[in-house]
Amino acid sequence: MATAAEAQAMRRAVALAARGLGHTSPNPVVGCVVLDAAGETAGEGWHQRAGGPHAEVHALRAAGPRARGGTAVVTLEPCAHTGRTGPCAQALLDAGVARVVYAVADPTPAAAGGAAVLAAAGVEVAGGLLADEAAAGNAAWLTSVRRRRPFVLWKYAATLDGRSAAADGTSRWITSPAARADVHRLRAEADAVVVGSGTARADDPHLAVRDVPGAAQPLRVVVDTAATAVKPGARVLDGAAPTLVAVARDAGAAGHLAGRAAVLRLPRAAGGRGLDLAALLAALYERGVRSVLLEGGPTLAGAFLAAGLVDRVVGYLAPVLLGDGPAALGPAGVATLAQGLRLRVTDTARLGPDLRLTAVPTATPTATEES
Repeated sequence: MATAAEAQAMRRAVALAARGLGHTSPNPVVGCVVLDAAGETAGEGWHQRAGGPHAEVHALRAAGPRARGGTAVVTLEPCAHTGRTGPCAQALLDAGVARVVYAVADPTPAAAGGAAVLAAAGVEVAGGLLADEAAAGNAAWLTSVRRRRPFVLWKYAATLDGRSAAADGTSRWITSPAARADVHRLRAEADAVVVGSGTARADDPHLAVRDVPGAAQPLRVVVDTAATAVKPGARVLDGAAPTLVAVARDAGAAGHLAGRAAVLRLPRAAGGRGLDLAALLAALYERGVRSVLLEGGPTLAGAFLAAGLVDRVVGYLAPVLLGDGPAALGPAGVATLAQGLRLRVTDTARLGPDLRLTAVPTATPTATEES
């Protein structure tokens, strides 16, 4: 049974873990708080970058000798293997911790087993504290482990009547500066940002992160089936961030991209329209991408949804009515109301005059249900 101090420490650990978003891939985000024998916070830390010390090591270093006889509260089961760093279970044993409380069991075969190692050495171990909260913060990594593909977050901006642009095509700006700044936060937390050829032609997007201190730039991905949308001089070719252009295997030459972007040739989707999106995600996964921010227009979003490849939706709704213009979502394989993709709203927030809605498909199990 967890104590009130341990529950409070776990909430703090979840918040600390979030600081690593956008920096730890392909590793998870993890937070840790070490309580001394009296239950007072002695040290805290988080996994700051892939290849660097894990959260437990940072927290133990901060705690120093106060860790002996104390409790380590960590969002993910301590690892039991040696990779680029040593096993956290052994670090906890060396520090003399008497109790370890973790939120989510590690689902990876190589790293799992830390709890058993600790228990075998006489450390009291308890799992499952605030598991849903910790899993939500680590959803991208947990999804990538379970499904062997990146986690996909579809972001869109629309008017209250669901329009992504006016009838004349104008779309800048539907939402407020506060909402647009929040999108840059999402970019900073993602390994890759994906758009389609329609967006590339209409908006010439830049897709790099701006005004987020310390952000790592995500991979910019353009799904350009015919290899005709990304023109010489396109903003995604400016070198501010790496760029990959996905084209069909039978598409024409893409020599104009040489030296400016990587070119990925993929099979076409069944029926010949667009690319095989599962193959795209598999190729990104092989490149170390564990989270994707889908910023493409209605056609690409509809294709991802039809393929069942969207794990979270973030919608920015502006208090504007247009009555005409393109919808935010294109065909998604839904013919009747009964086939509609039902979502569960997990968060709402006001951003300036706009409303941000976060939702997940109701058919998608929670991270803890599959881990």
